[in-house]
Amino acid sequence: MSDKEKEIMNEDDVLTLEFEDESIECEIMGTFEHEDKEYMALIPLDDSDDIYIYEYNEVSQDDDGVEFELIDIDDDKLFEEVVKTFDSIMAEEEEAEVLN
Repeated sequence: MSDKEKEIMNEDDVLTLEFEDESIECEIMGTFEHEDKEYMALIPLDDSDDIYIYEYNEVSQDDDGVEFELIDIDDDKLFEEVVKTFDSIMAEEEEAEVLN
């Protein structure tokens, strides 16, 4: 399965993003691949239309779940490519829902 064909995994978890001046509760929309790296899409629970995308790095896994870190995507070109991959996956999912 190519990077673009890998579907976003649905998750029901919520996490808190901590910034210098605020905290934002986000629902984990899912993870997806782009060029052999994992990324996570987050939806803030503040009624905005924003979607946050971070590089996702799994640190460890045990019976209690998965410990991971979210890494900012500092390279603008890479960020644009990752967003295009995400948009492509979302468009494919919407198209599949319409066909069903």
